[in-house]
Amino acid sequence: MTISNKYTEEFETALEYGRPPNIKKLFPNSKALIVSGKYIDQAMLKKGKCMTIAANARSSFVLRGTLAAAQRANAAVIIEIARSEGGTNAYCPVSLWNMARQTDAIMNELGITIPVAIHADHFGIKTPGDIEPAKAEIESLFDAGITSIAIDASHMPDDQNLLANLELNPFVPEWAGLETEVGEIKGTQGLSTDEEALFLIQGLNAHNIFPDWIALNNGTTHGIEQSGTGINVELTAQVHEALSPYGISGAQHGTSGNNSDRLRKIASETTTTKANVATALQMISWGLKVNDYGNAILDDKGDFIKQKDDGLTEEMWSKMLDYANANNLKGGDVKKLNLPFESHLLALPKKIRQRMAKNVESFVYNLLTDVFNANDTADILIANILKTKSHMPGHKANVIESKAEWTREKIIKKAGSIVSDKGPDGDFDD
Repeated sequence: MTISNKYTEEFETALEYGRPPNIKKLFPNSKALIVSGKYIDQAMLKKGKCMTIAANARSSFVLRGTLAAAQRANAAVIIEIARSEGGTNAYCPVSLWNMARQTDAIMNELGITIPVAIHADHFGIKTPGDIEPAKAEIESLFDAGITSIAIDASHMPDDQNLLANLELNPFVPEWAGLETEVGEIKGTQGLSTDEEALFLIQGLNAHNIFPDWIALNNGTTHGIEQSGTGINVELTAQVHEALSPYGISGAQHGTSGNNSDRLRKIASETTTTKANVATALQMISWGLKVNDYGNAILDDKGDFIKQKDDGLTEEMWSKMLDYANANNLKGGDVKKLNLPFESHLLALPKKIRQRMAKNVESFVYNLLTDVFNANDTADILIANILKTKSHMPGHKANVIESKAEWTREKIIKKAGSIVSDKGPDGDFDD
């Protein structure tokens, strides 16, 4: 259903100043307030004890429902897709190169006036050989409307992680939101430490690079949470406190597997401002049975439970299951149904498509207002744009470290003294 809004004078002014150059070029006549991720982070910090959703838009239904929820909550939000989800080997129909266009179109269609950042999540660099081809790809993402990016070289040793971030940074516009990561998301194994996080952030600081967010391995997982252990709030707060001189916020990955009370603690007891939600939104749009925080409930055989007359049709779910069985897609791998079935889902009757998006809207609205405390952050962000009269809100930090102490040779030497447990090897992509 179309949301009716009045484009106020303040909104029109924010639209004029707040949209980055790539967005203005792509969408010169748009009424969608697409902004840098920096603005999103700073709005959450301004309100305090809150974070917003970074919704992994694995389908147009997730995208549509998230934007509608954000409008109702008057909350600034992030729309994202990970490189593994929407990159060159995508398993989702929403990609790194069409996400901004889809978001802009839906925002204009629905009259969405809250600010939105477009984030390329987990832009993974797994070996030094990945760095050179990534340079052109990163530039192409900003050409396509990305306004925020996560350079994720956490798969490599600490020195190579830092060096990869340094080498790729010139290809990220200074105005763009920037996330970095230390420690792969591996659940309770290979937990991040103060020492590892400080090494990465201090090295970047010495080279005049000030990330908006850092993602940690703080006890959670991607996909369907099996253990119920979830986020280690105390560890997260400890690392954030150690990093406080460097003005960096937290990005919380693997949110779907954590209950509401734990997420409220992350929002209120740490400096986390960005909470990634992926699997829950997918499951809810399909009409699968989930618990109160979006984790899929399985039957005695370990199968998903499709709720009757909810989400997509029973006939379509049966076709998706047949495809999954034929392609050996089990558990969390059902995420790979998104790409081959998007067109089939878009061809369903209007009332079915609407209830799929509405499921997402209801879930996200509750997260934003009752769990994340992000409601009314849209007004805070727009006020900041009106104050700065720029698409660049400025950095939260200044140079503290000496560049001379963070040369390539000294980075490698410093990394050799770090004592850490990186956890088991394996594929931990989202």
